Amino acid sequence: MNLSTFIGSHVTAFVLLWRLTLVGIPFVLFLIVPGIMYGRTSINLAKKLSVEYNKAGSIAEQPISSVRTVYAFVGEMKTMSKFSTTLDGTVKLGLKQGNGVTYMIWAFNAWYGSRLVMYHGAKGGTVFLMVPNLRTHSKALGSSLSDIRYFLEAASSGERILEMIKRVPTIDSENMDGMTFENVIGEVEFKHVQFTYPTRSSSIIFQDLSLRIPAKKTVAIVGRSGCGKSTPLALLQRFYEPENGKILLDGVSIDKLQVKWLRSQMAVNILFGKENATIEEVVEAAIDSNAHNFISQLPQGYDTQVGERGVQMSGGQKQRIAVARAIIRKPCILLLDEATSSLDSESERVVQEALDKAIVGRTTITIAHRLSTIRNADIIAVIDNGQVMELGSHEQLLRHEDGIYTSLLHLQQTKKSKIKIPCSMMPLSRTSSHILARGNQSSLVDQRSDEIVGSQQTQQSDRSCTEDKGEIKLVVPSYRRLLASSKAEWKQATIGCVGAMLFGAIQPVYSLVTAMMISLYFIQDHDEIKRKTTIYALCFLGFGIFSILTSTILHYNFAYMGEYLTKRVREELLSKILTFEVGWFDQDQNATGTICSGISKDANVVRSLVGDRIALLVQTSFAVSIAFLMGLVINWRLAIVMIALQPLSILCFYVRRTLIKSMSRKTSKSRDESSKLAAEAMGNIRTIVSFSSQDKILAMLAKLEEAPRKESIRQSWYAGLGVATTQAIGISSRAMNLWYGGKLITQNLLTAKELFETFIILGADSVSSVFAILDRCTKIEPNDPRGYRPDKVVGAIEFQNVDFSYPTRNNVMIFTGFSIDIEAGKSSALVGQSGSGKSTIISLIERFYDPLNGVVKIDGRDIKTYNLKSLRMQIALVSQEPTLFAGTIRENIIYGASDNVDESEITKAAEAANAHDFISGLKDGYDTLCGDRGVQLSGGQKQRVAIARAILRNPSILLLDEATSALDSESEKVVQDALEKVMVGRTSVVVAHRLSTIQNCDLIVVLDNGKVVEKGSHSSLLEIGPGGAYYSLVSIQRTPTATKGESEETGDL
Repeated sequence: MNLSTFIGSHVTAFVLLWRLTLVGIPFVLFLIVPGIMYGRTSINLAKKLSVEYNKAGSIAEQPISSVRTVYAFVGEMKTMSKFSTTLDGTVKLGLKQGNGVTYMIWAFNAWYGSRLVMYHGAKGGTVFLMVPNLRTHSKALGSSLSDIRYFLEAASSGERILEMIKRVPTIDSENMDGMTFENVIGEVEFKHVQFTYPTRSSSIIFQDLSLRIPAKKTVAIVGRSGCGKSTPLALLQRFYEPENGKILLDGVSIDKLQVKWLRSQMAVNILFGKENATIEEVVEAAIDSNAHNFISQLPQGYDTQVGERGVQMSGGQKQRIAVARAIIRKPCILLLDEATSSLDSESERVVQEALDKAIVGRTTITIAHRLSTIRNADIIAVIDNGQVMELGSHEQLLRHEDGIYTSLLHLQQTKKSKIKIPCSMMPLSRTSSHILARGNQSSLVDQRSDEIVGSQQTQQSDRSCTEDKGEIKLVVPSYRRLLASSKAEWKQATIGCVGAMLFGAIQPVYSLVTAMMISLYFIQDHDEIKRKTTIYALCFLGFGIFSILTSTILHYNFAYMGEYLTKRVREELLSKILTFEVGWFDQDQNATGTICSGISKDANVVRSLVGDRIALLVQTSFAVSIAFLMGLVINWRLAIVMIALQPLSILCFYVRRTLIKSMSRKTSKSRDESSKLAAEAMGNIRTIVSFSSQDKILAMLAKLEEAPRKESIRQSWYAGLGVATTQAIGISSRAMNLWYGGKLITQNLLTAKELFETFIILGADSVSSVFAILDRCTKIEPNDPRGYRPDKVVGAIEFQNVDFSYPTRNNVMIFTGFSIDIEAGKSSALVGQSGSGKSTIISLIERFYDPLNGVVKIDGRDIKTYNLKSLRMQIALVSQEPTLFAGTIRENIIYGASDNVDESEITKAAEAANAHDFISGLKDGYDTLCGDRGVQLSGGQKQRVAIARAILRNPSILLLDEATSALDSESEKVVQDALEKVMVGRTSVVVAHRLSTIQNCDLIVVLDNGKVVEKGSHSSLLEIGPGGAYYSLVSIQRTPTATKGESEETGDL
């Protein structure tokens, strides 16, 4: 539009006075060149800022997605310190200049126009007509140049996007050139494979791995944590390429096969496994994986939202859904990585039977720590030091009494009980495992239904806080409050406002001088024309210099003010978000991607408002005030008419703005859903790639983007109509002003000079989102100054008549009238089926949630009366799914500990967790980077680092939620011994499926459907006999193992 106006003005100017237009063309370069220079500076700055903002965004994303770990280790301050340090790099200051060139060009035009009137016969009226033409031309060009910044920033972003789109990966799943087989037999062979992970090239995983997996046979791979058990699965799916050697499928090297086809031969939410499956097939797969019953009991059944990364499901529930995802696919090759590790004994037995059926007639590779689950495998391969050290069936390997497999099995043997368990009660299980996700890290993608249904919360927040019913309510933004947020930069604000007022004053004064200059073209005295032309030319030259100075002052100071306010807003937003109760993060609309998008987007709008909008407001207000005053002084009659017409333009602009703003909110909400999906897709990329579900994710993204696309088209129509109406009213107003001015001239109430002077002078939600978050009061205040701050917690824990349901599923009661006493200084174990409420007890002790009724007490005091941060400093948590943050191993171990921890304490904690040896073996030792969520470490290695983090804390209360589930047998025994030493003299609450890890606990509590059905010591519970719940769990976990003709009771109790 501006370009068309610029060209049209030039054409008209050529028709009116070609000499003046032609001479003025070269001066256009004085406007364009600074614009291009500024644009290039902007694009370079945009690239650097993008890098810095990505760093800050990554730091914000990690704690939000792992908020339970952050809260448990009171890591909010460390997170904020790191986030703030990174934001310092984003505070870049830009100077804008070039506006003053326009006034300098006017100085030349004034001089040359007078020459045309004096010596070339130009008429004063023609020169007068050139004035609005040139004004329109300058305004259009100025608007175009200011818009170049956005084009260049968009081009910079587009360049990065195109670079990513055009990048051809080394292993391209979209390349259709590879071979495919009509029928896959399923024979897999690793031949002399050498491999190291790209990010840890100094740590050799395989030196010379050779392993043949016969078609339609089950091969189990076992070994210590970090030995590379899971790596063959990654290589077979071509997540990585081996450095040397070959991997063959049916005798053909897999690098010659089509990647997407290869992955489709191997085995989210169930439909991700088979997108065109019928509901009957889905239900059948869920029944086979023992998931149907718990799914059916959920309020929305199979349409229940699983939450971000499956957070709404228990570990066992997530595992069963993922097992169903494998079963429904019916692949030629089944890859199982700890498939049943998170299941309770009964569920494991049923799922194991289903998997045993599923593996019949197909090649199966299973990874396992629990040897009882792989004893019936056709071949068992023991990997150590990057090579296959032992190979054979369970019975064949047991013949080597000093072999690695035999030693691993002995470590898992259960201590014999005084009570003899009849063999008829001992189930023979043939193992398998889980698909493509470690047992303790089942990967679920939050698949959305067509309508996102927000959870309802009945609790009301404090009256002084923003009402919270499942979502943040937007409040009317207070710009006074926003300005108050910038009081730290009051000096820059004051100087910037002075610069804006001076810059704003230039326009009406310039217009007055322009109008006065027009009258000189009608003077007949040439000497008078020369004299006044010199004066006006010098005035315009002065305006140009003054404009450059005031513009620089204005933009520098408001940019400074805006950048620092943005940094502060981002810090305050993240800091405030990290005070919210865990239930807030469970809500679908508060997913990690949505929150991070809001922190970035809303803070940028605040910067734009302070840095650009307020500067413009001050500048325009001052300019309009001066213009009105000057108009009234020159001719009050015409000025009043012209002022009276101004509200029409303002009203039209306001209506257009309001309509677009309301539509933008809808678009923004849809965009947030897209961000949420994208964030989850990146977090679960291996699962998506393994199932070749890229098209499914893209289809979901396209569906989410459809509403914003339609809304954008609507906005374009409204915006276009609004712009056209505004311009029409503006032109109509000028027409009326000229008509009325002419009428006043005919009545001798106005001179032509006064008409020119008056006419030219007078012609011249995101913030809500920020305040809504900052005003929201958390339902669980983490740092209440009135809360009790204990120097040392004894550790007596008591649940009294507790009723509880999760906020997002408030009609499913987990506990009703639940009561339990956990004695101080003793170890208590919680066992039971998946979903029985074991991990919920951990969450309530950490006060991630508050009970609906009843109380949770620590040392006889209601947990709500404590200062929560102070209390959590006395507690350490090791979760079933260990969370490590991007950073070094050292930083992760000391996370949540005091700042004065010395190296010897770190080493001692690592040794206690059996982590020191593997850490020391890494090239950078404790300075090794863990990667995002610890991706550079194996599951067992991550778990040991997490245990070391808990040990270093030296807590009064130790909470262990399946703490050793990801460890191999040898590491588990060493770590279990270390944990038992650590548990001595402190209150320990242990959640476990593997009963061998809790048989030495002082108290074992058996839960079922949120009720305590049994409690006592290991031996006392076994004495109850076959009718006891604990006795049944023990019976299910015992596995008969034959050695040399003798029957010996072994297993993984």
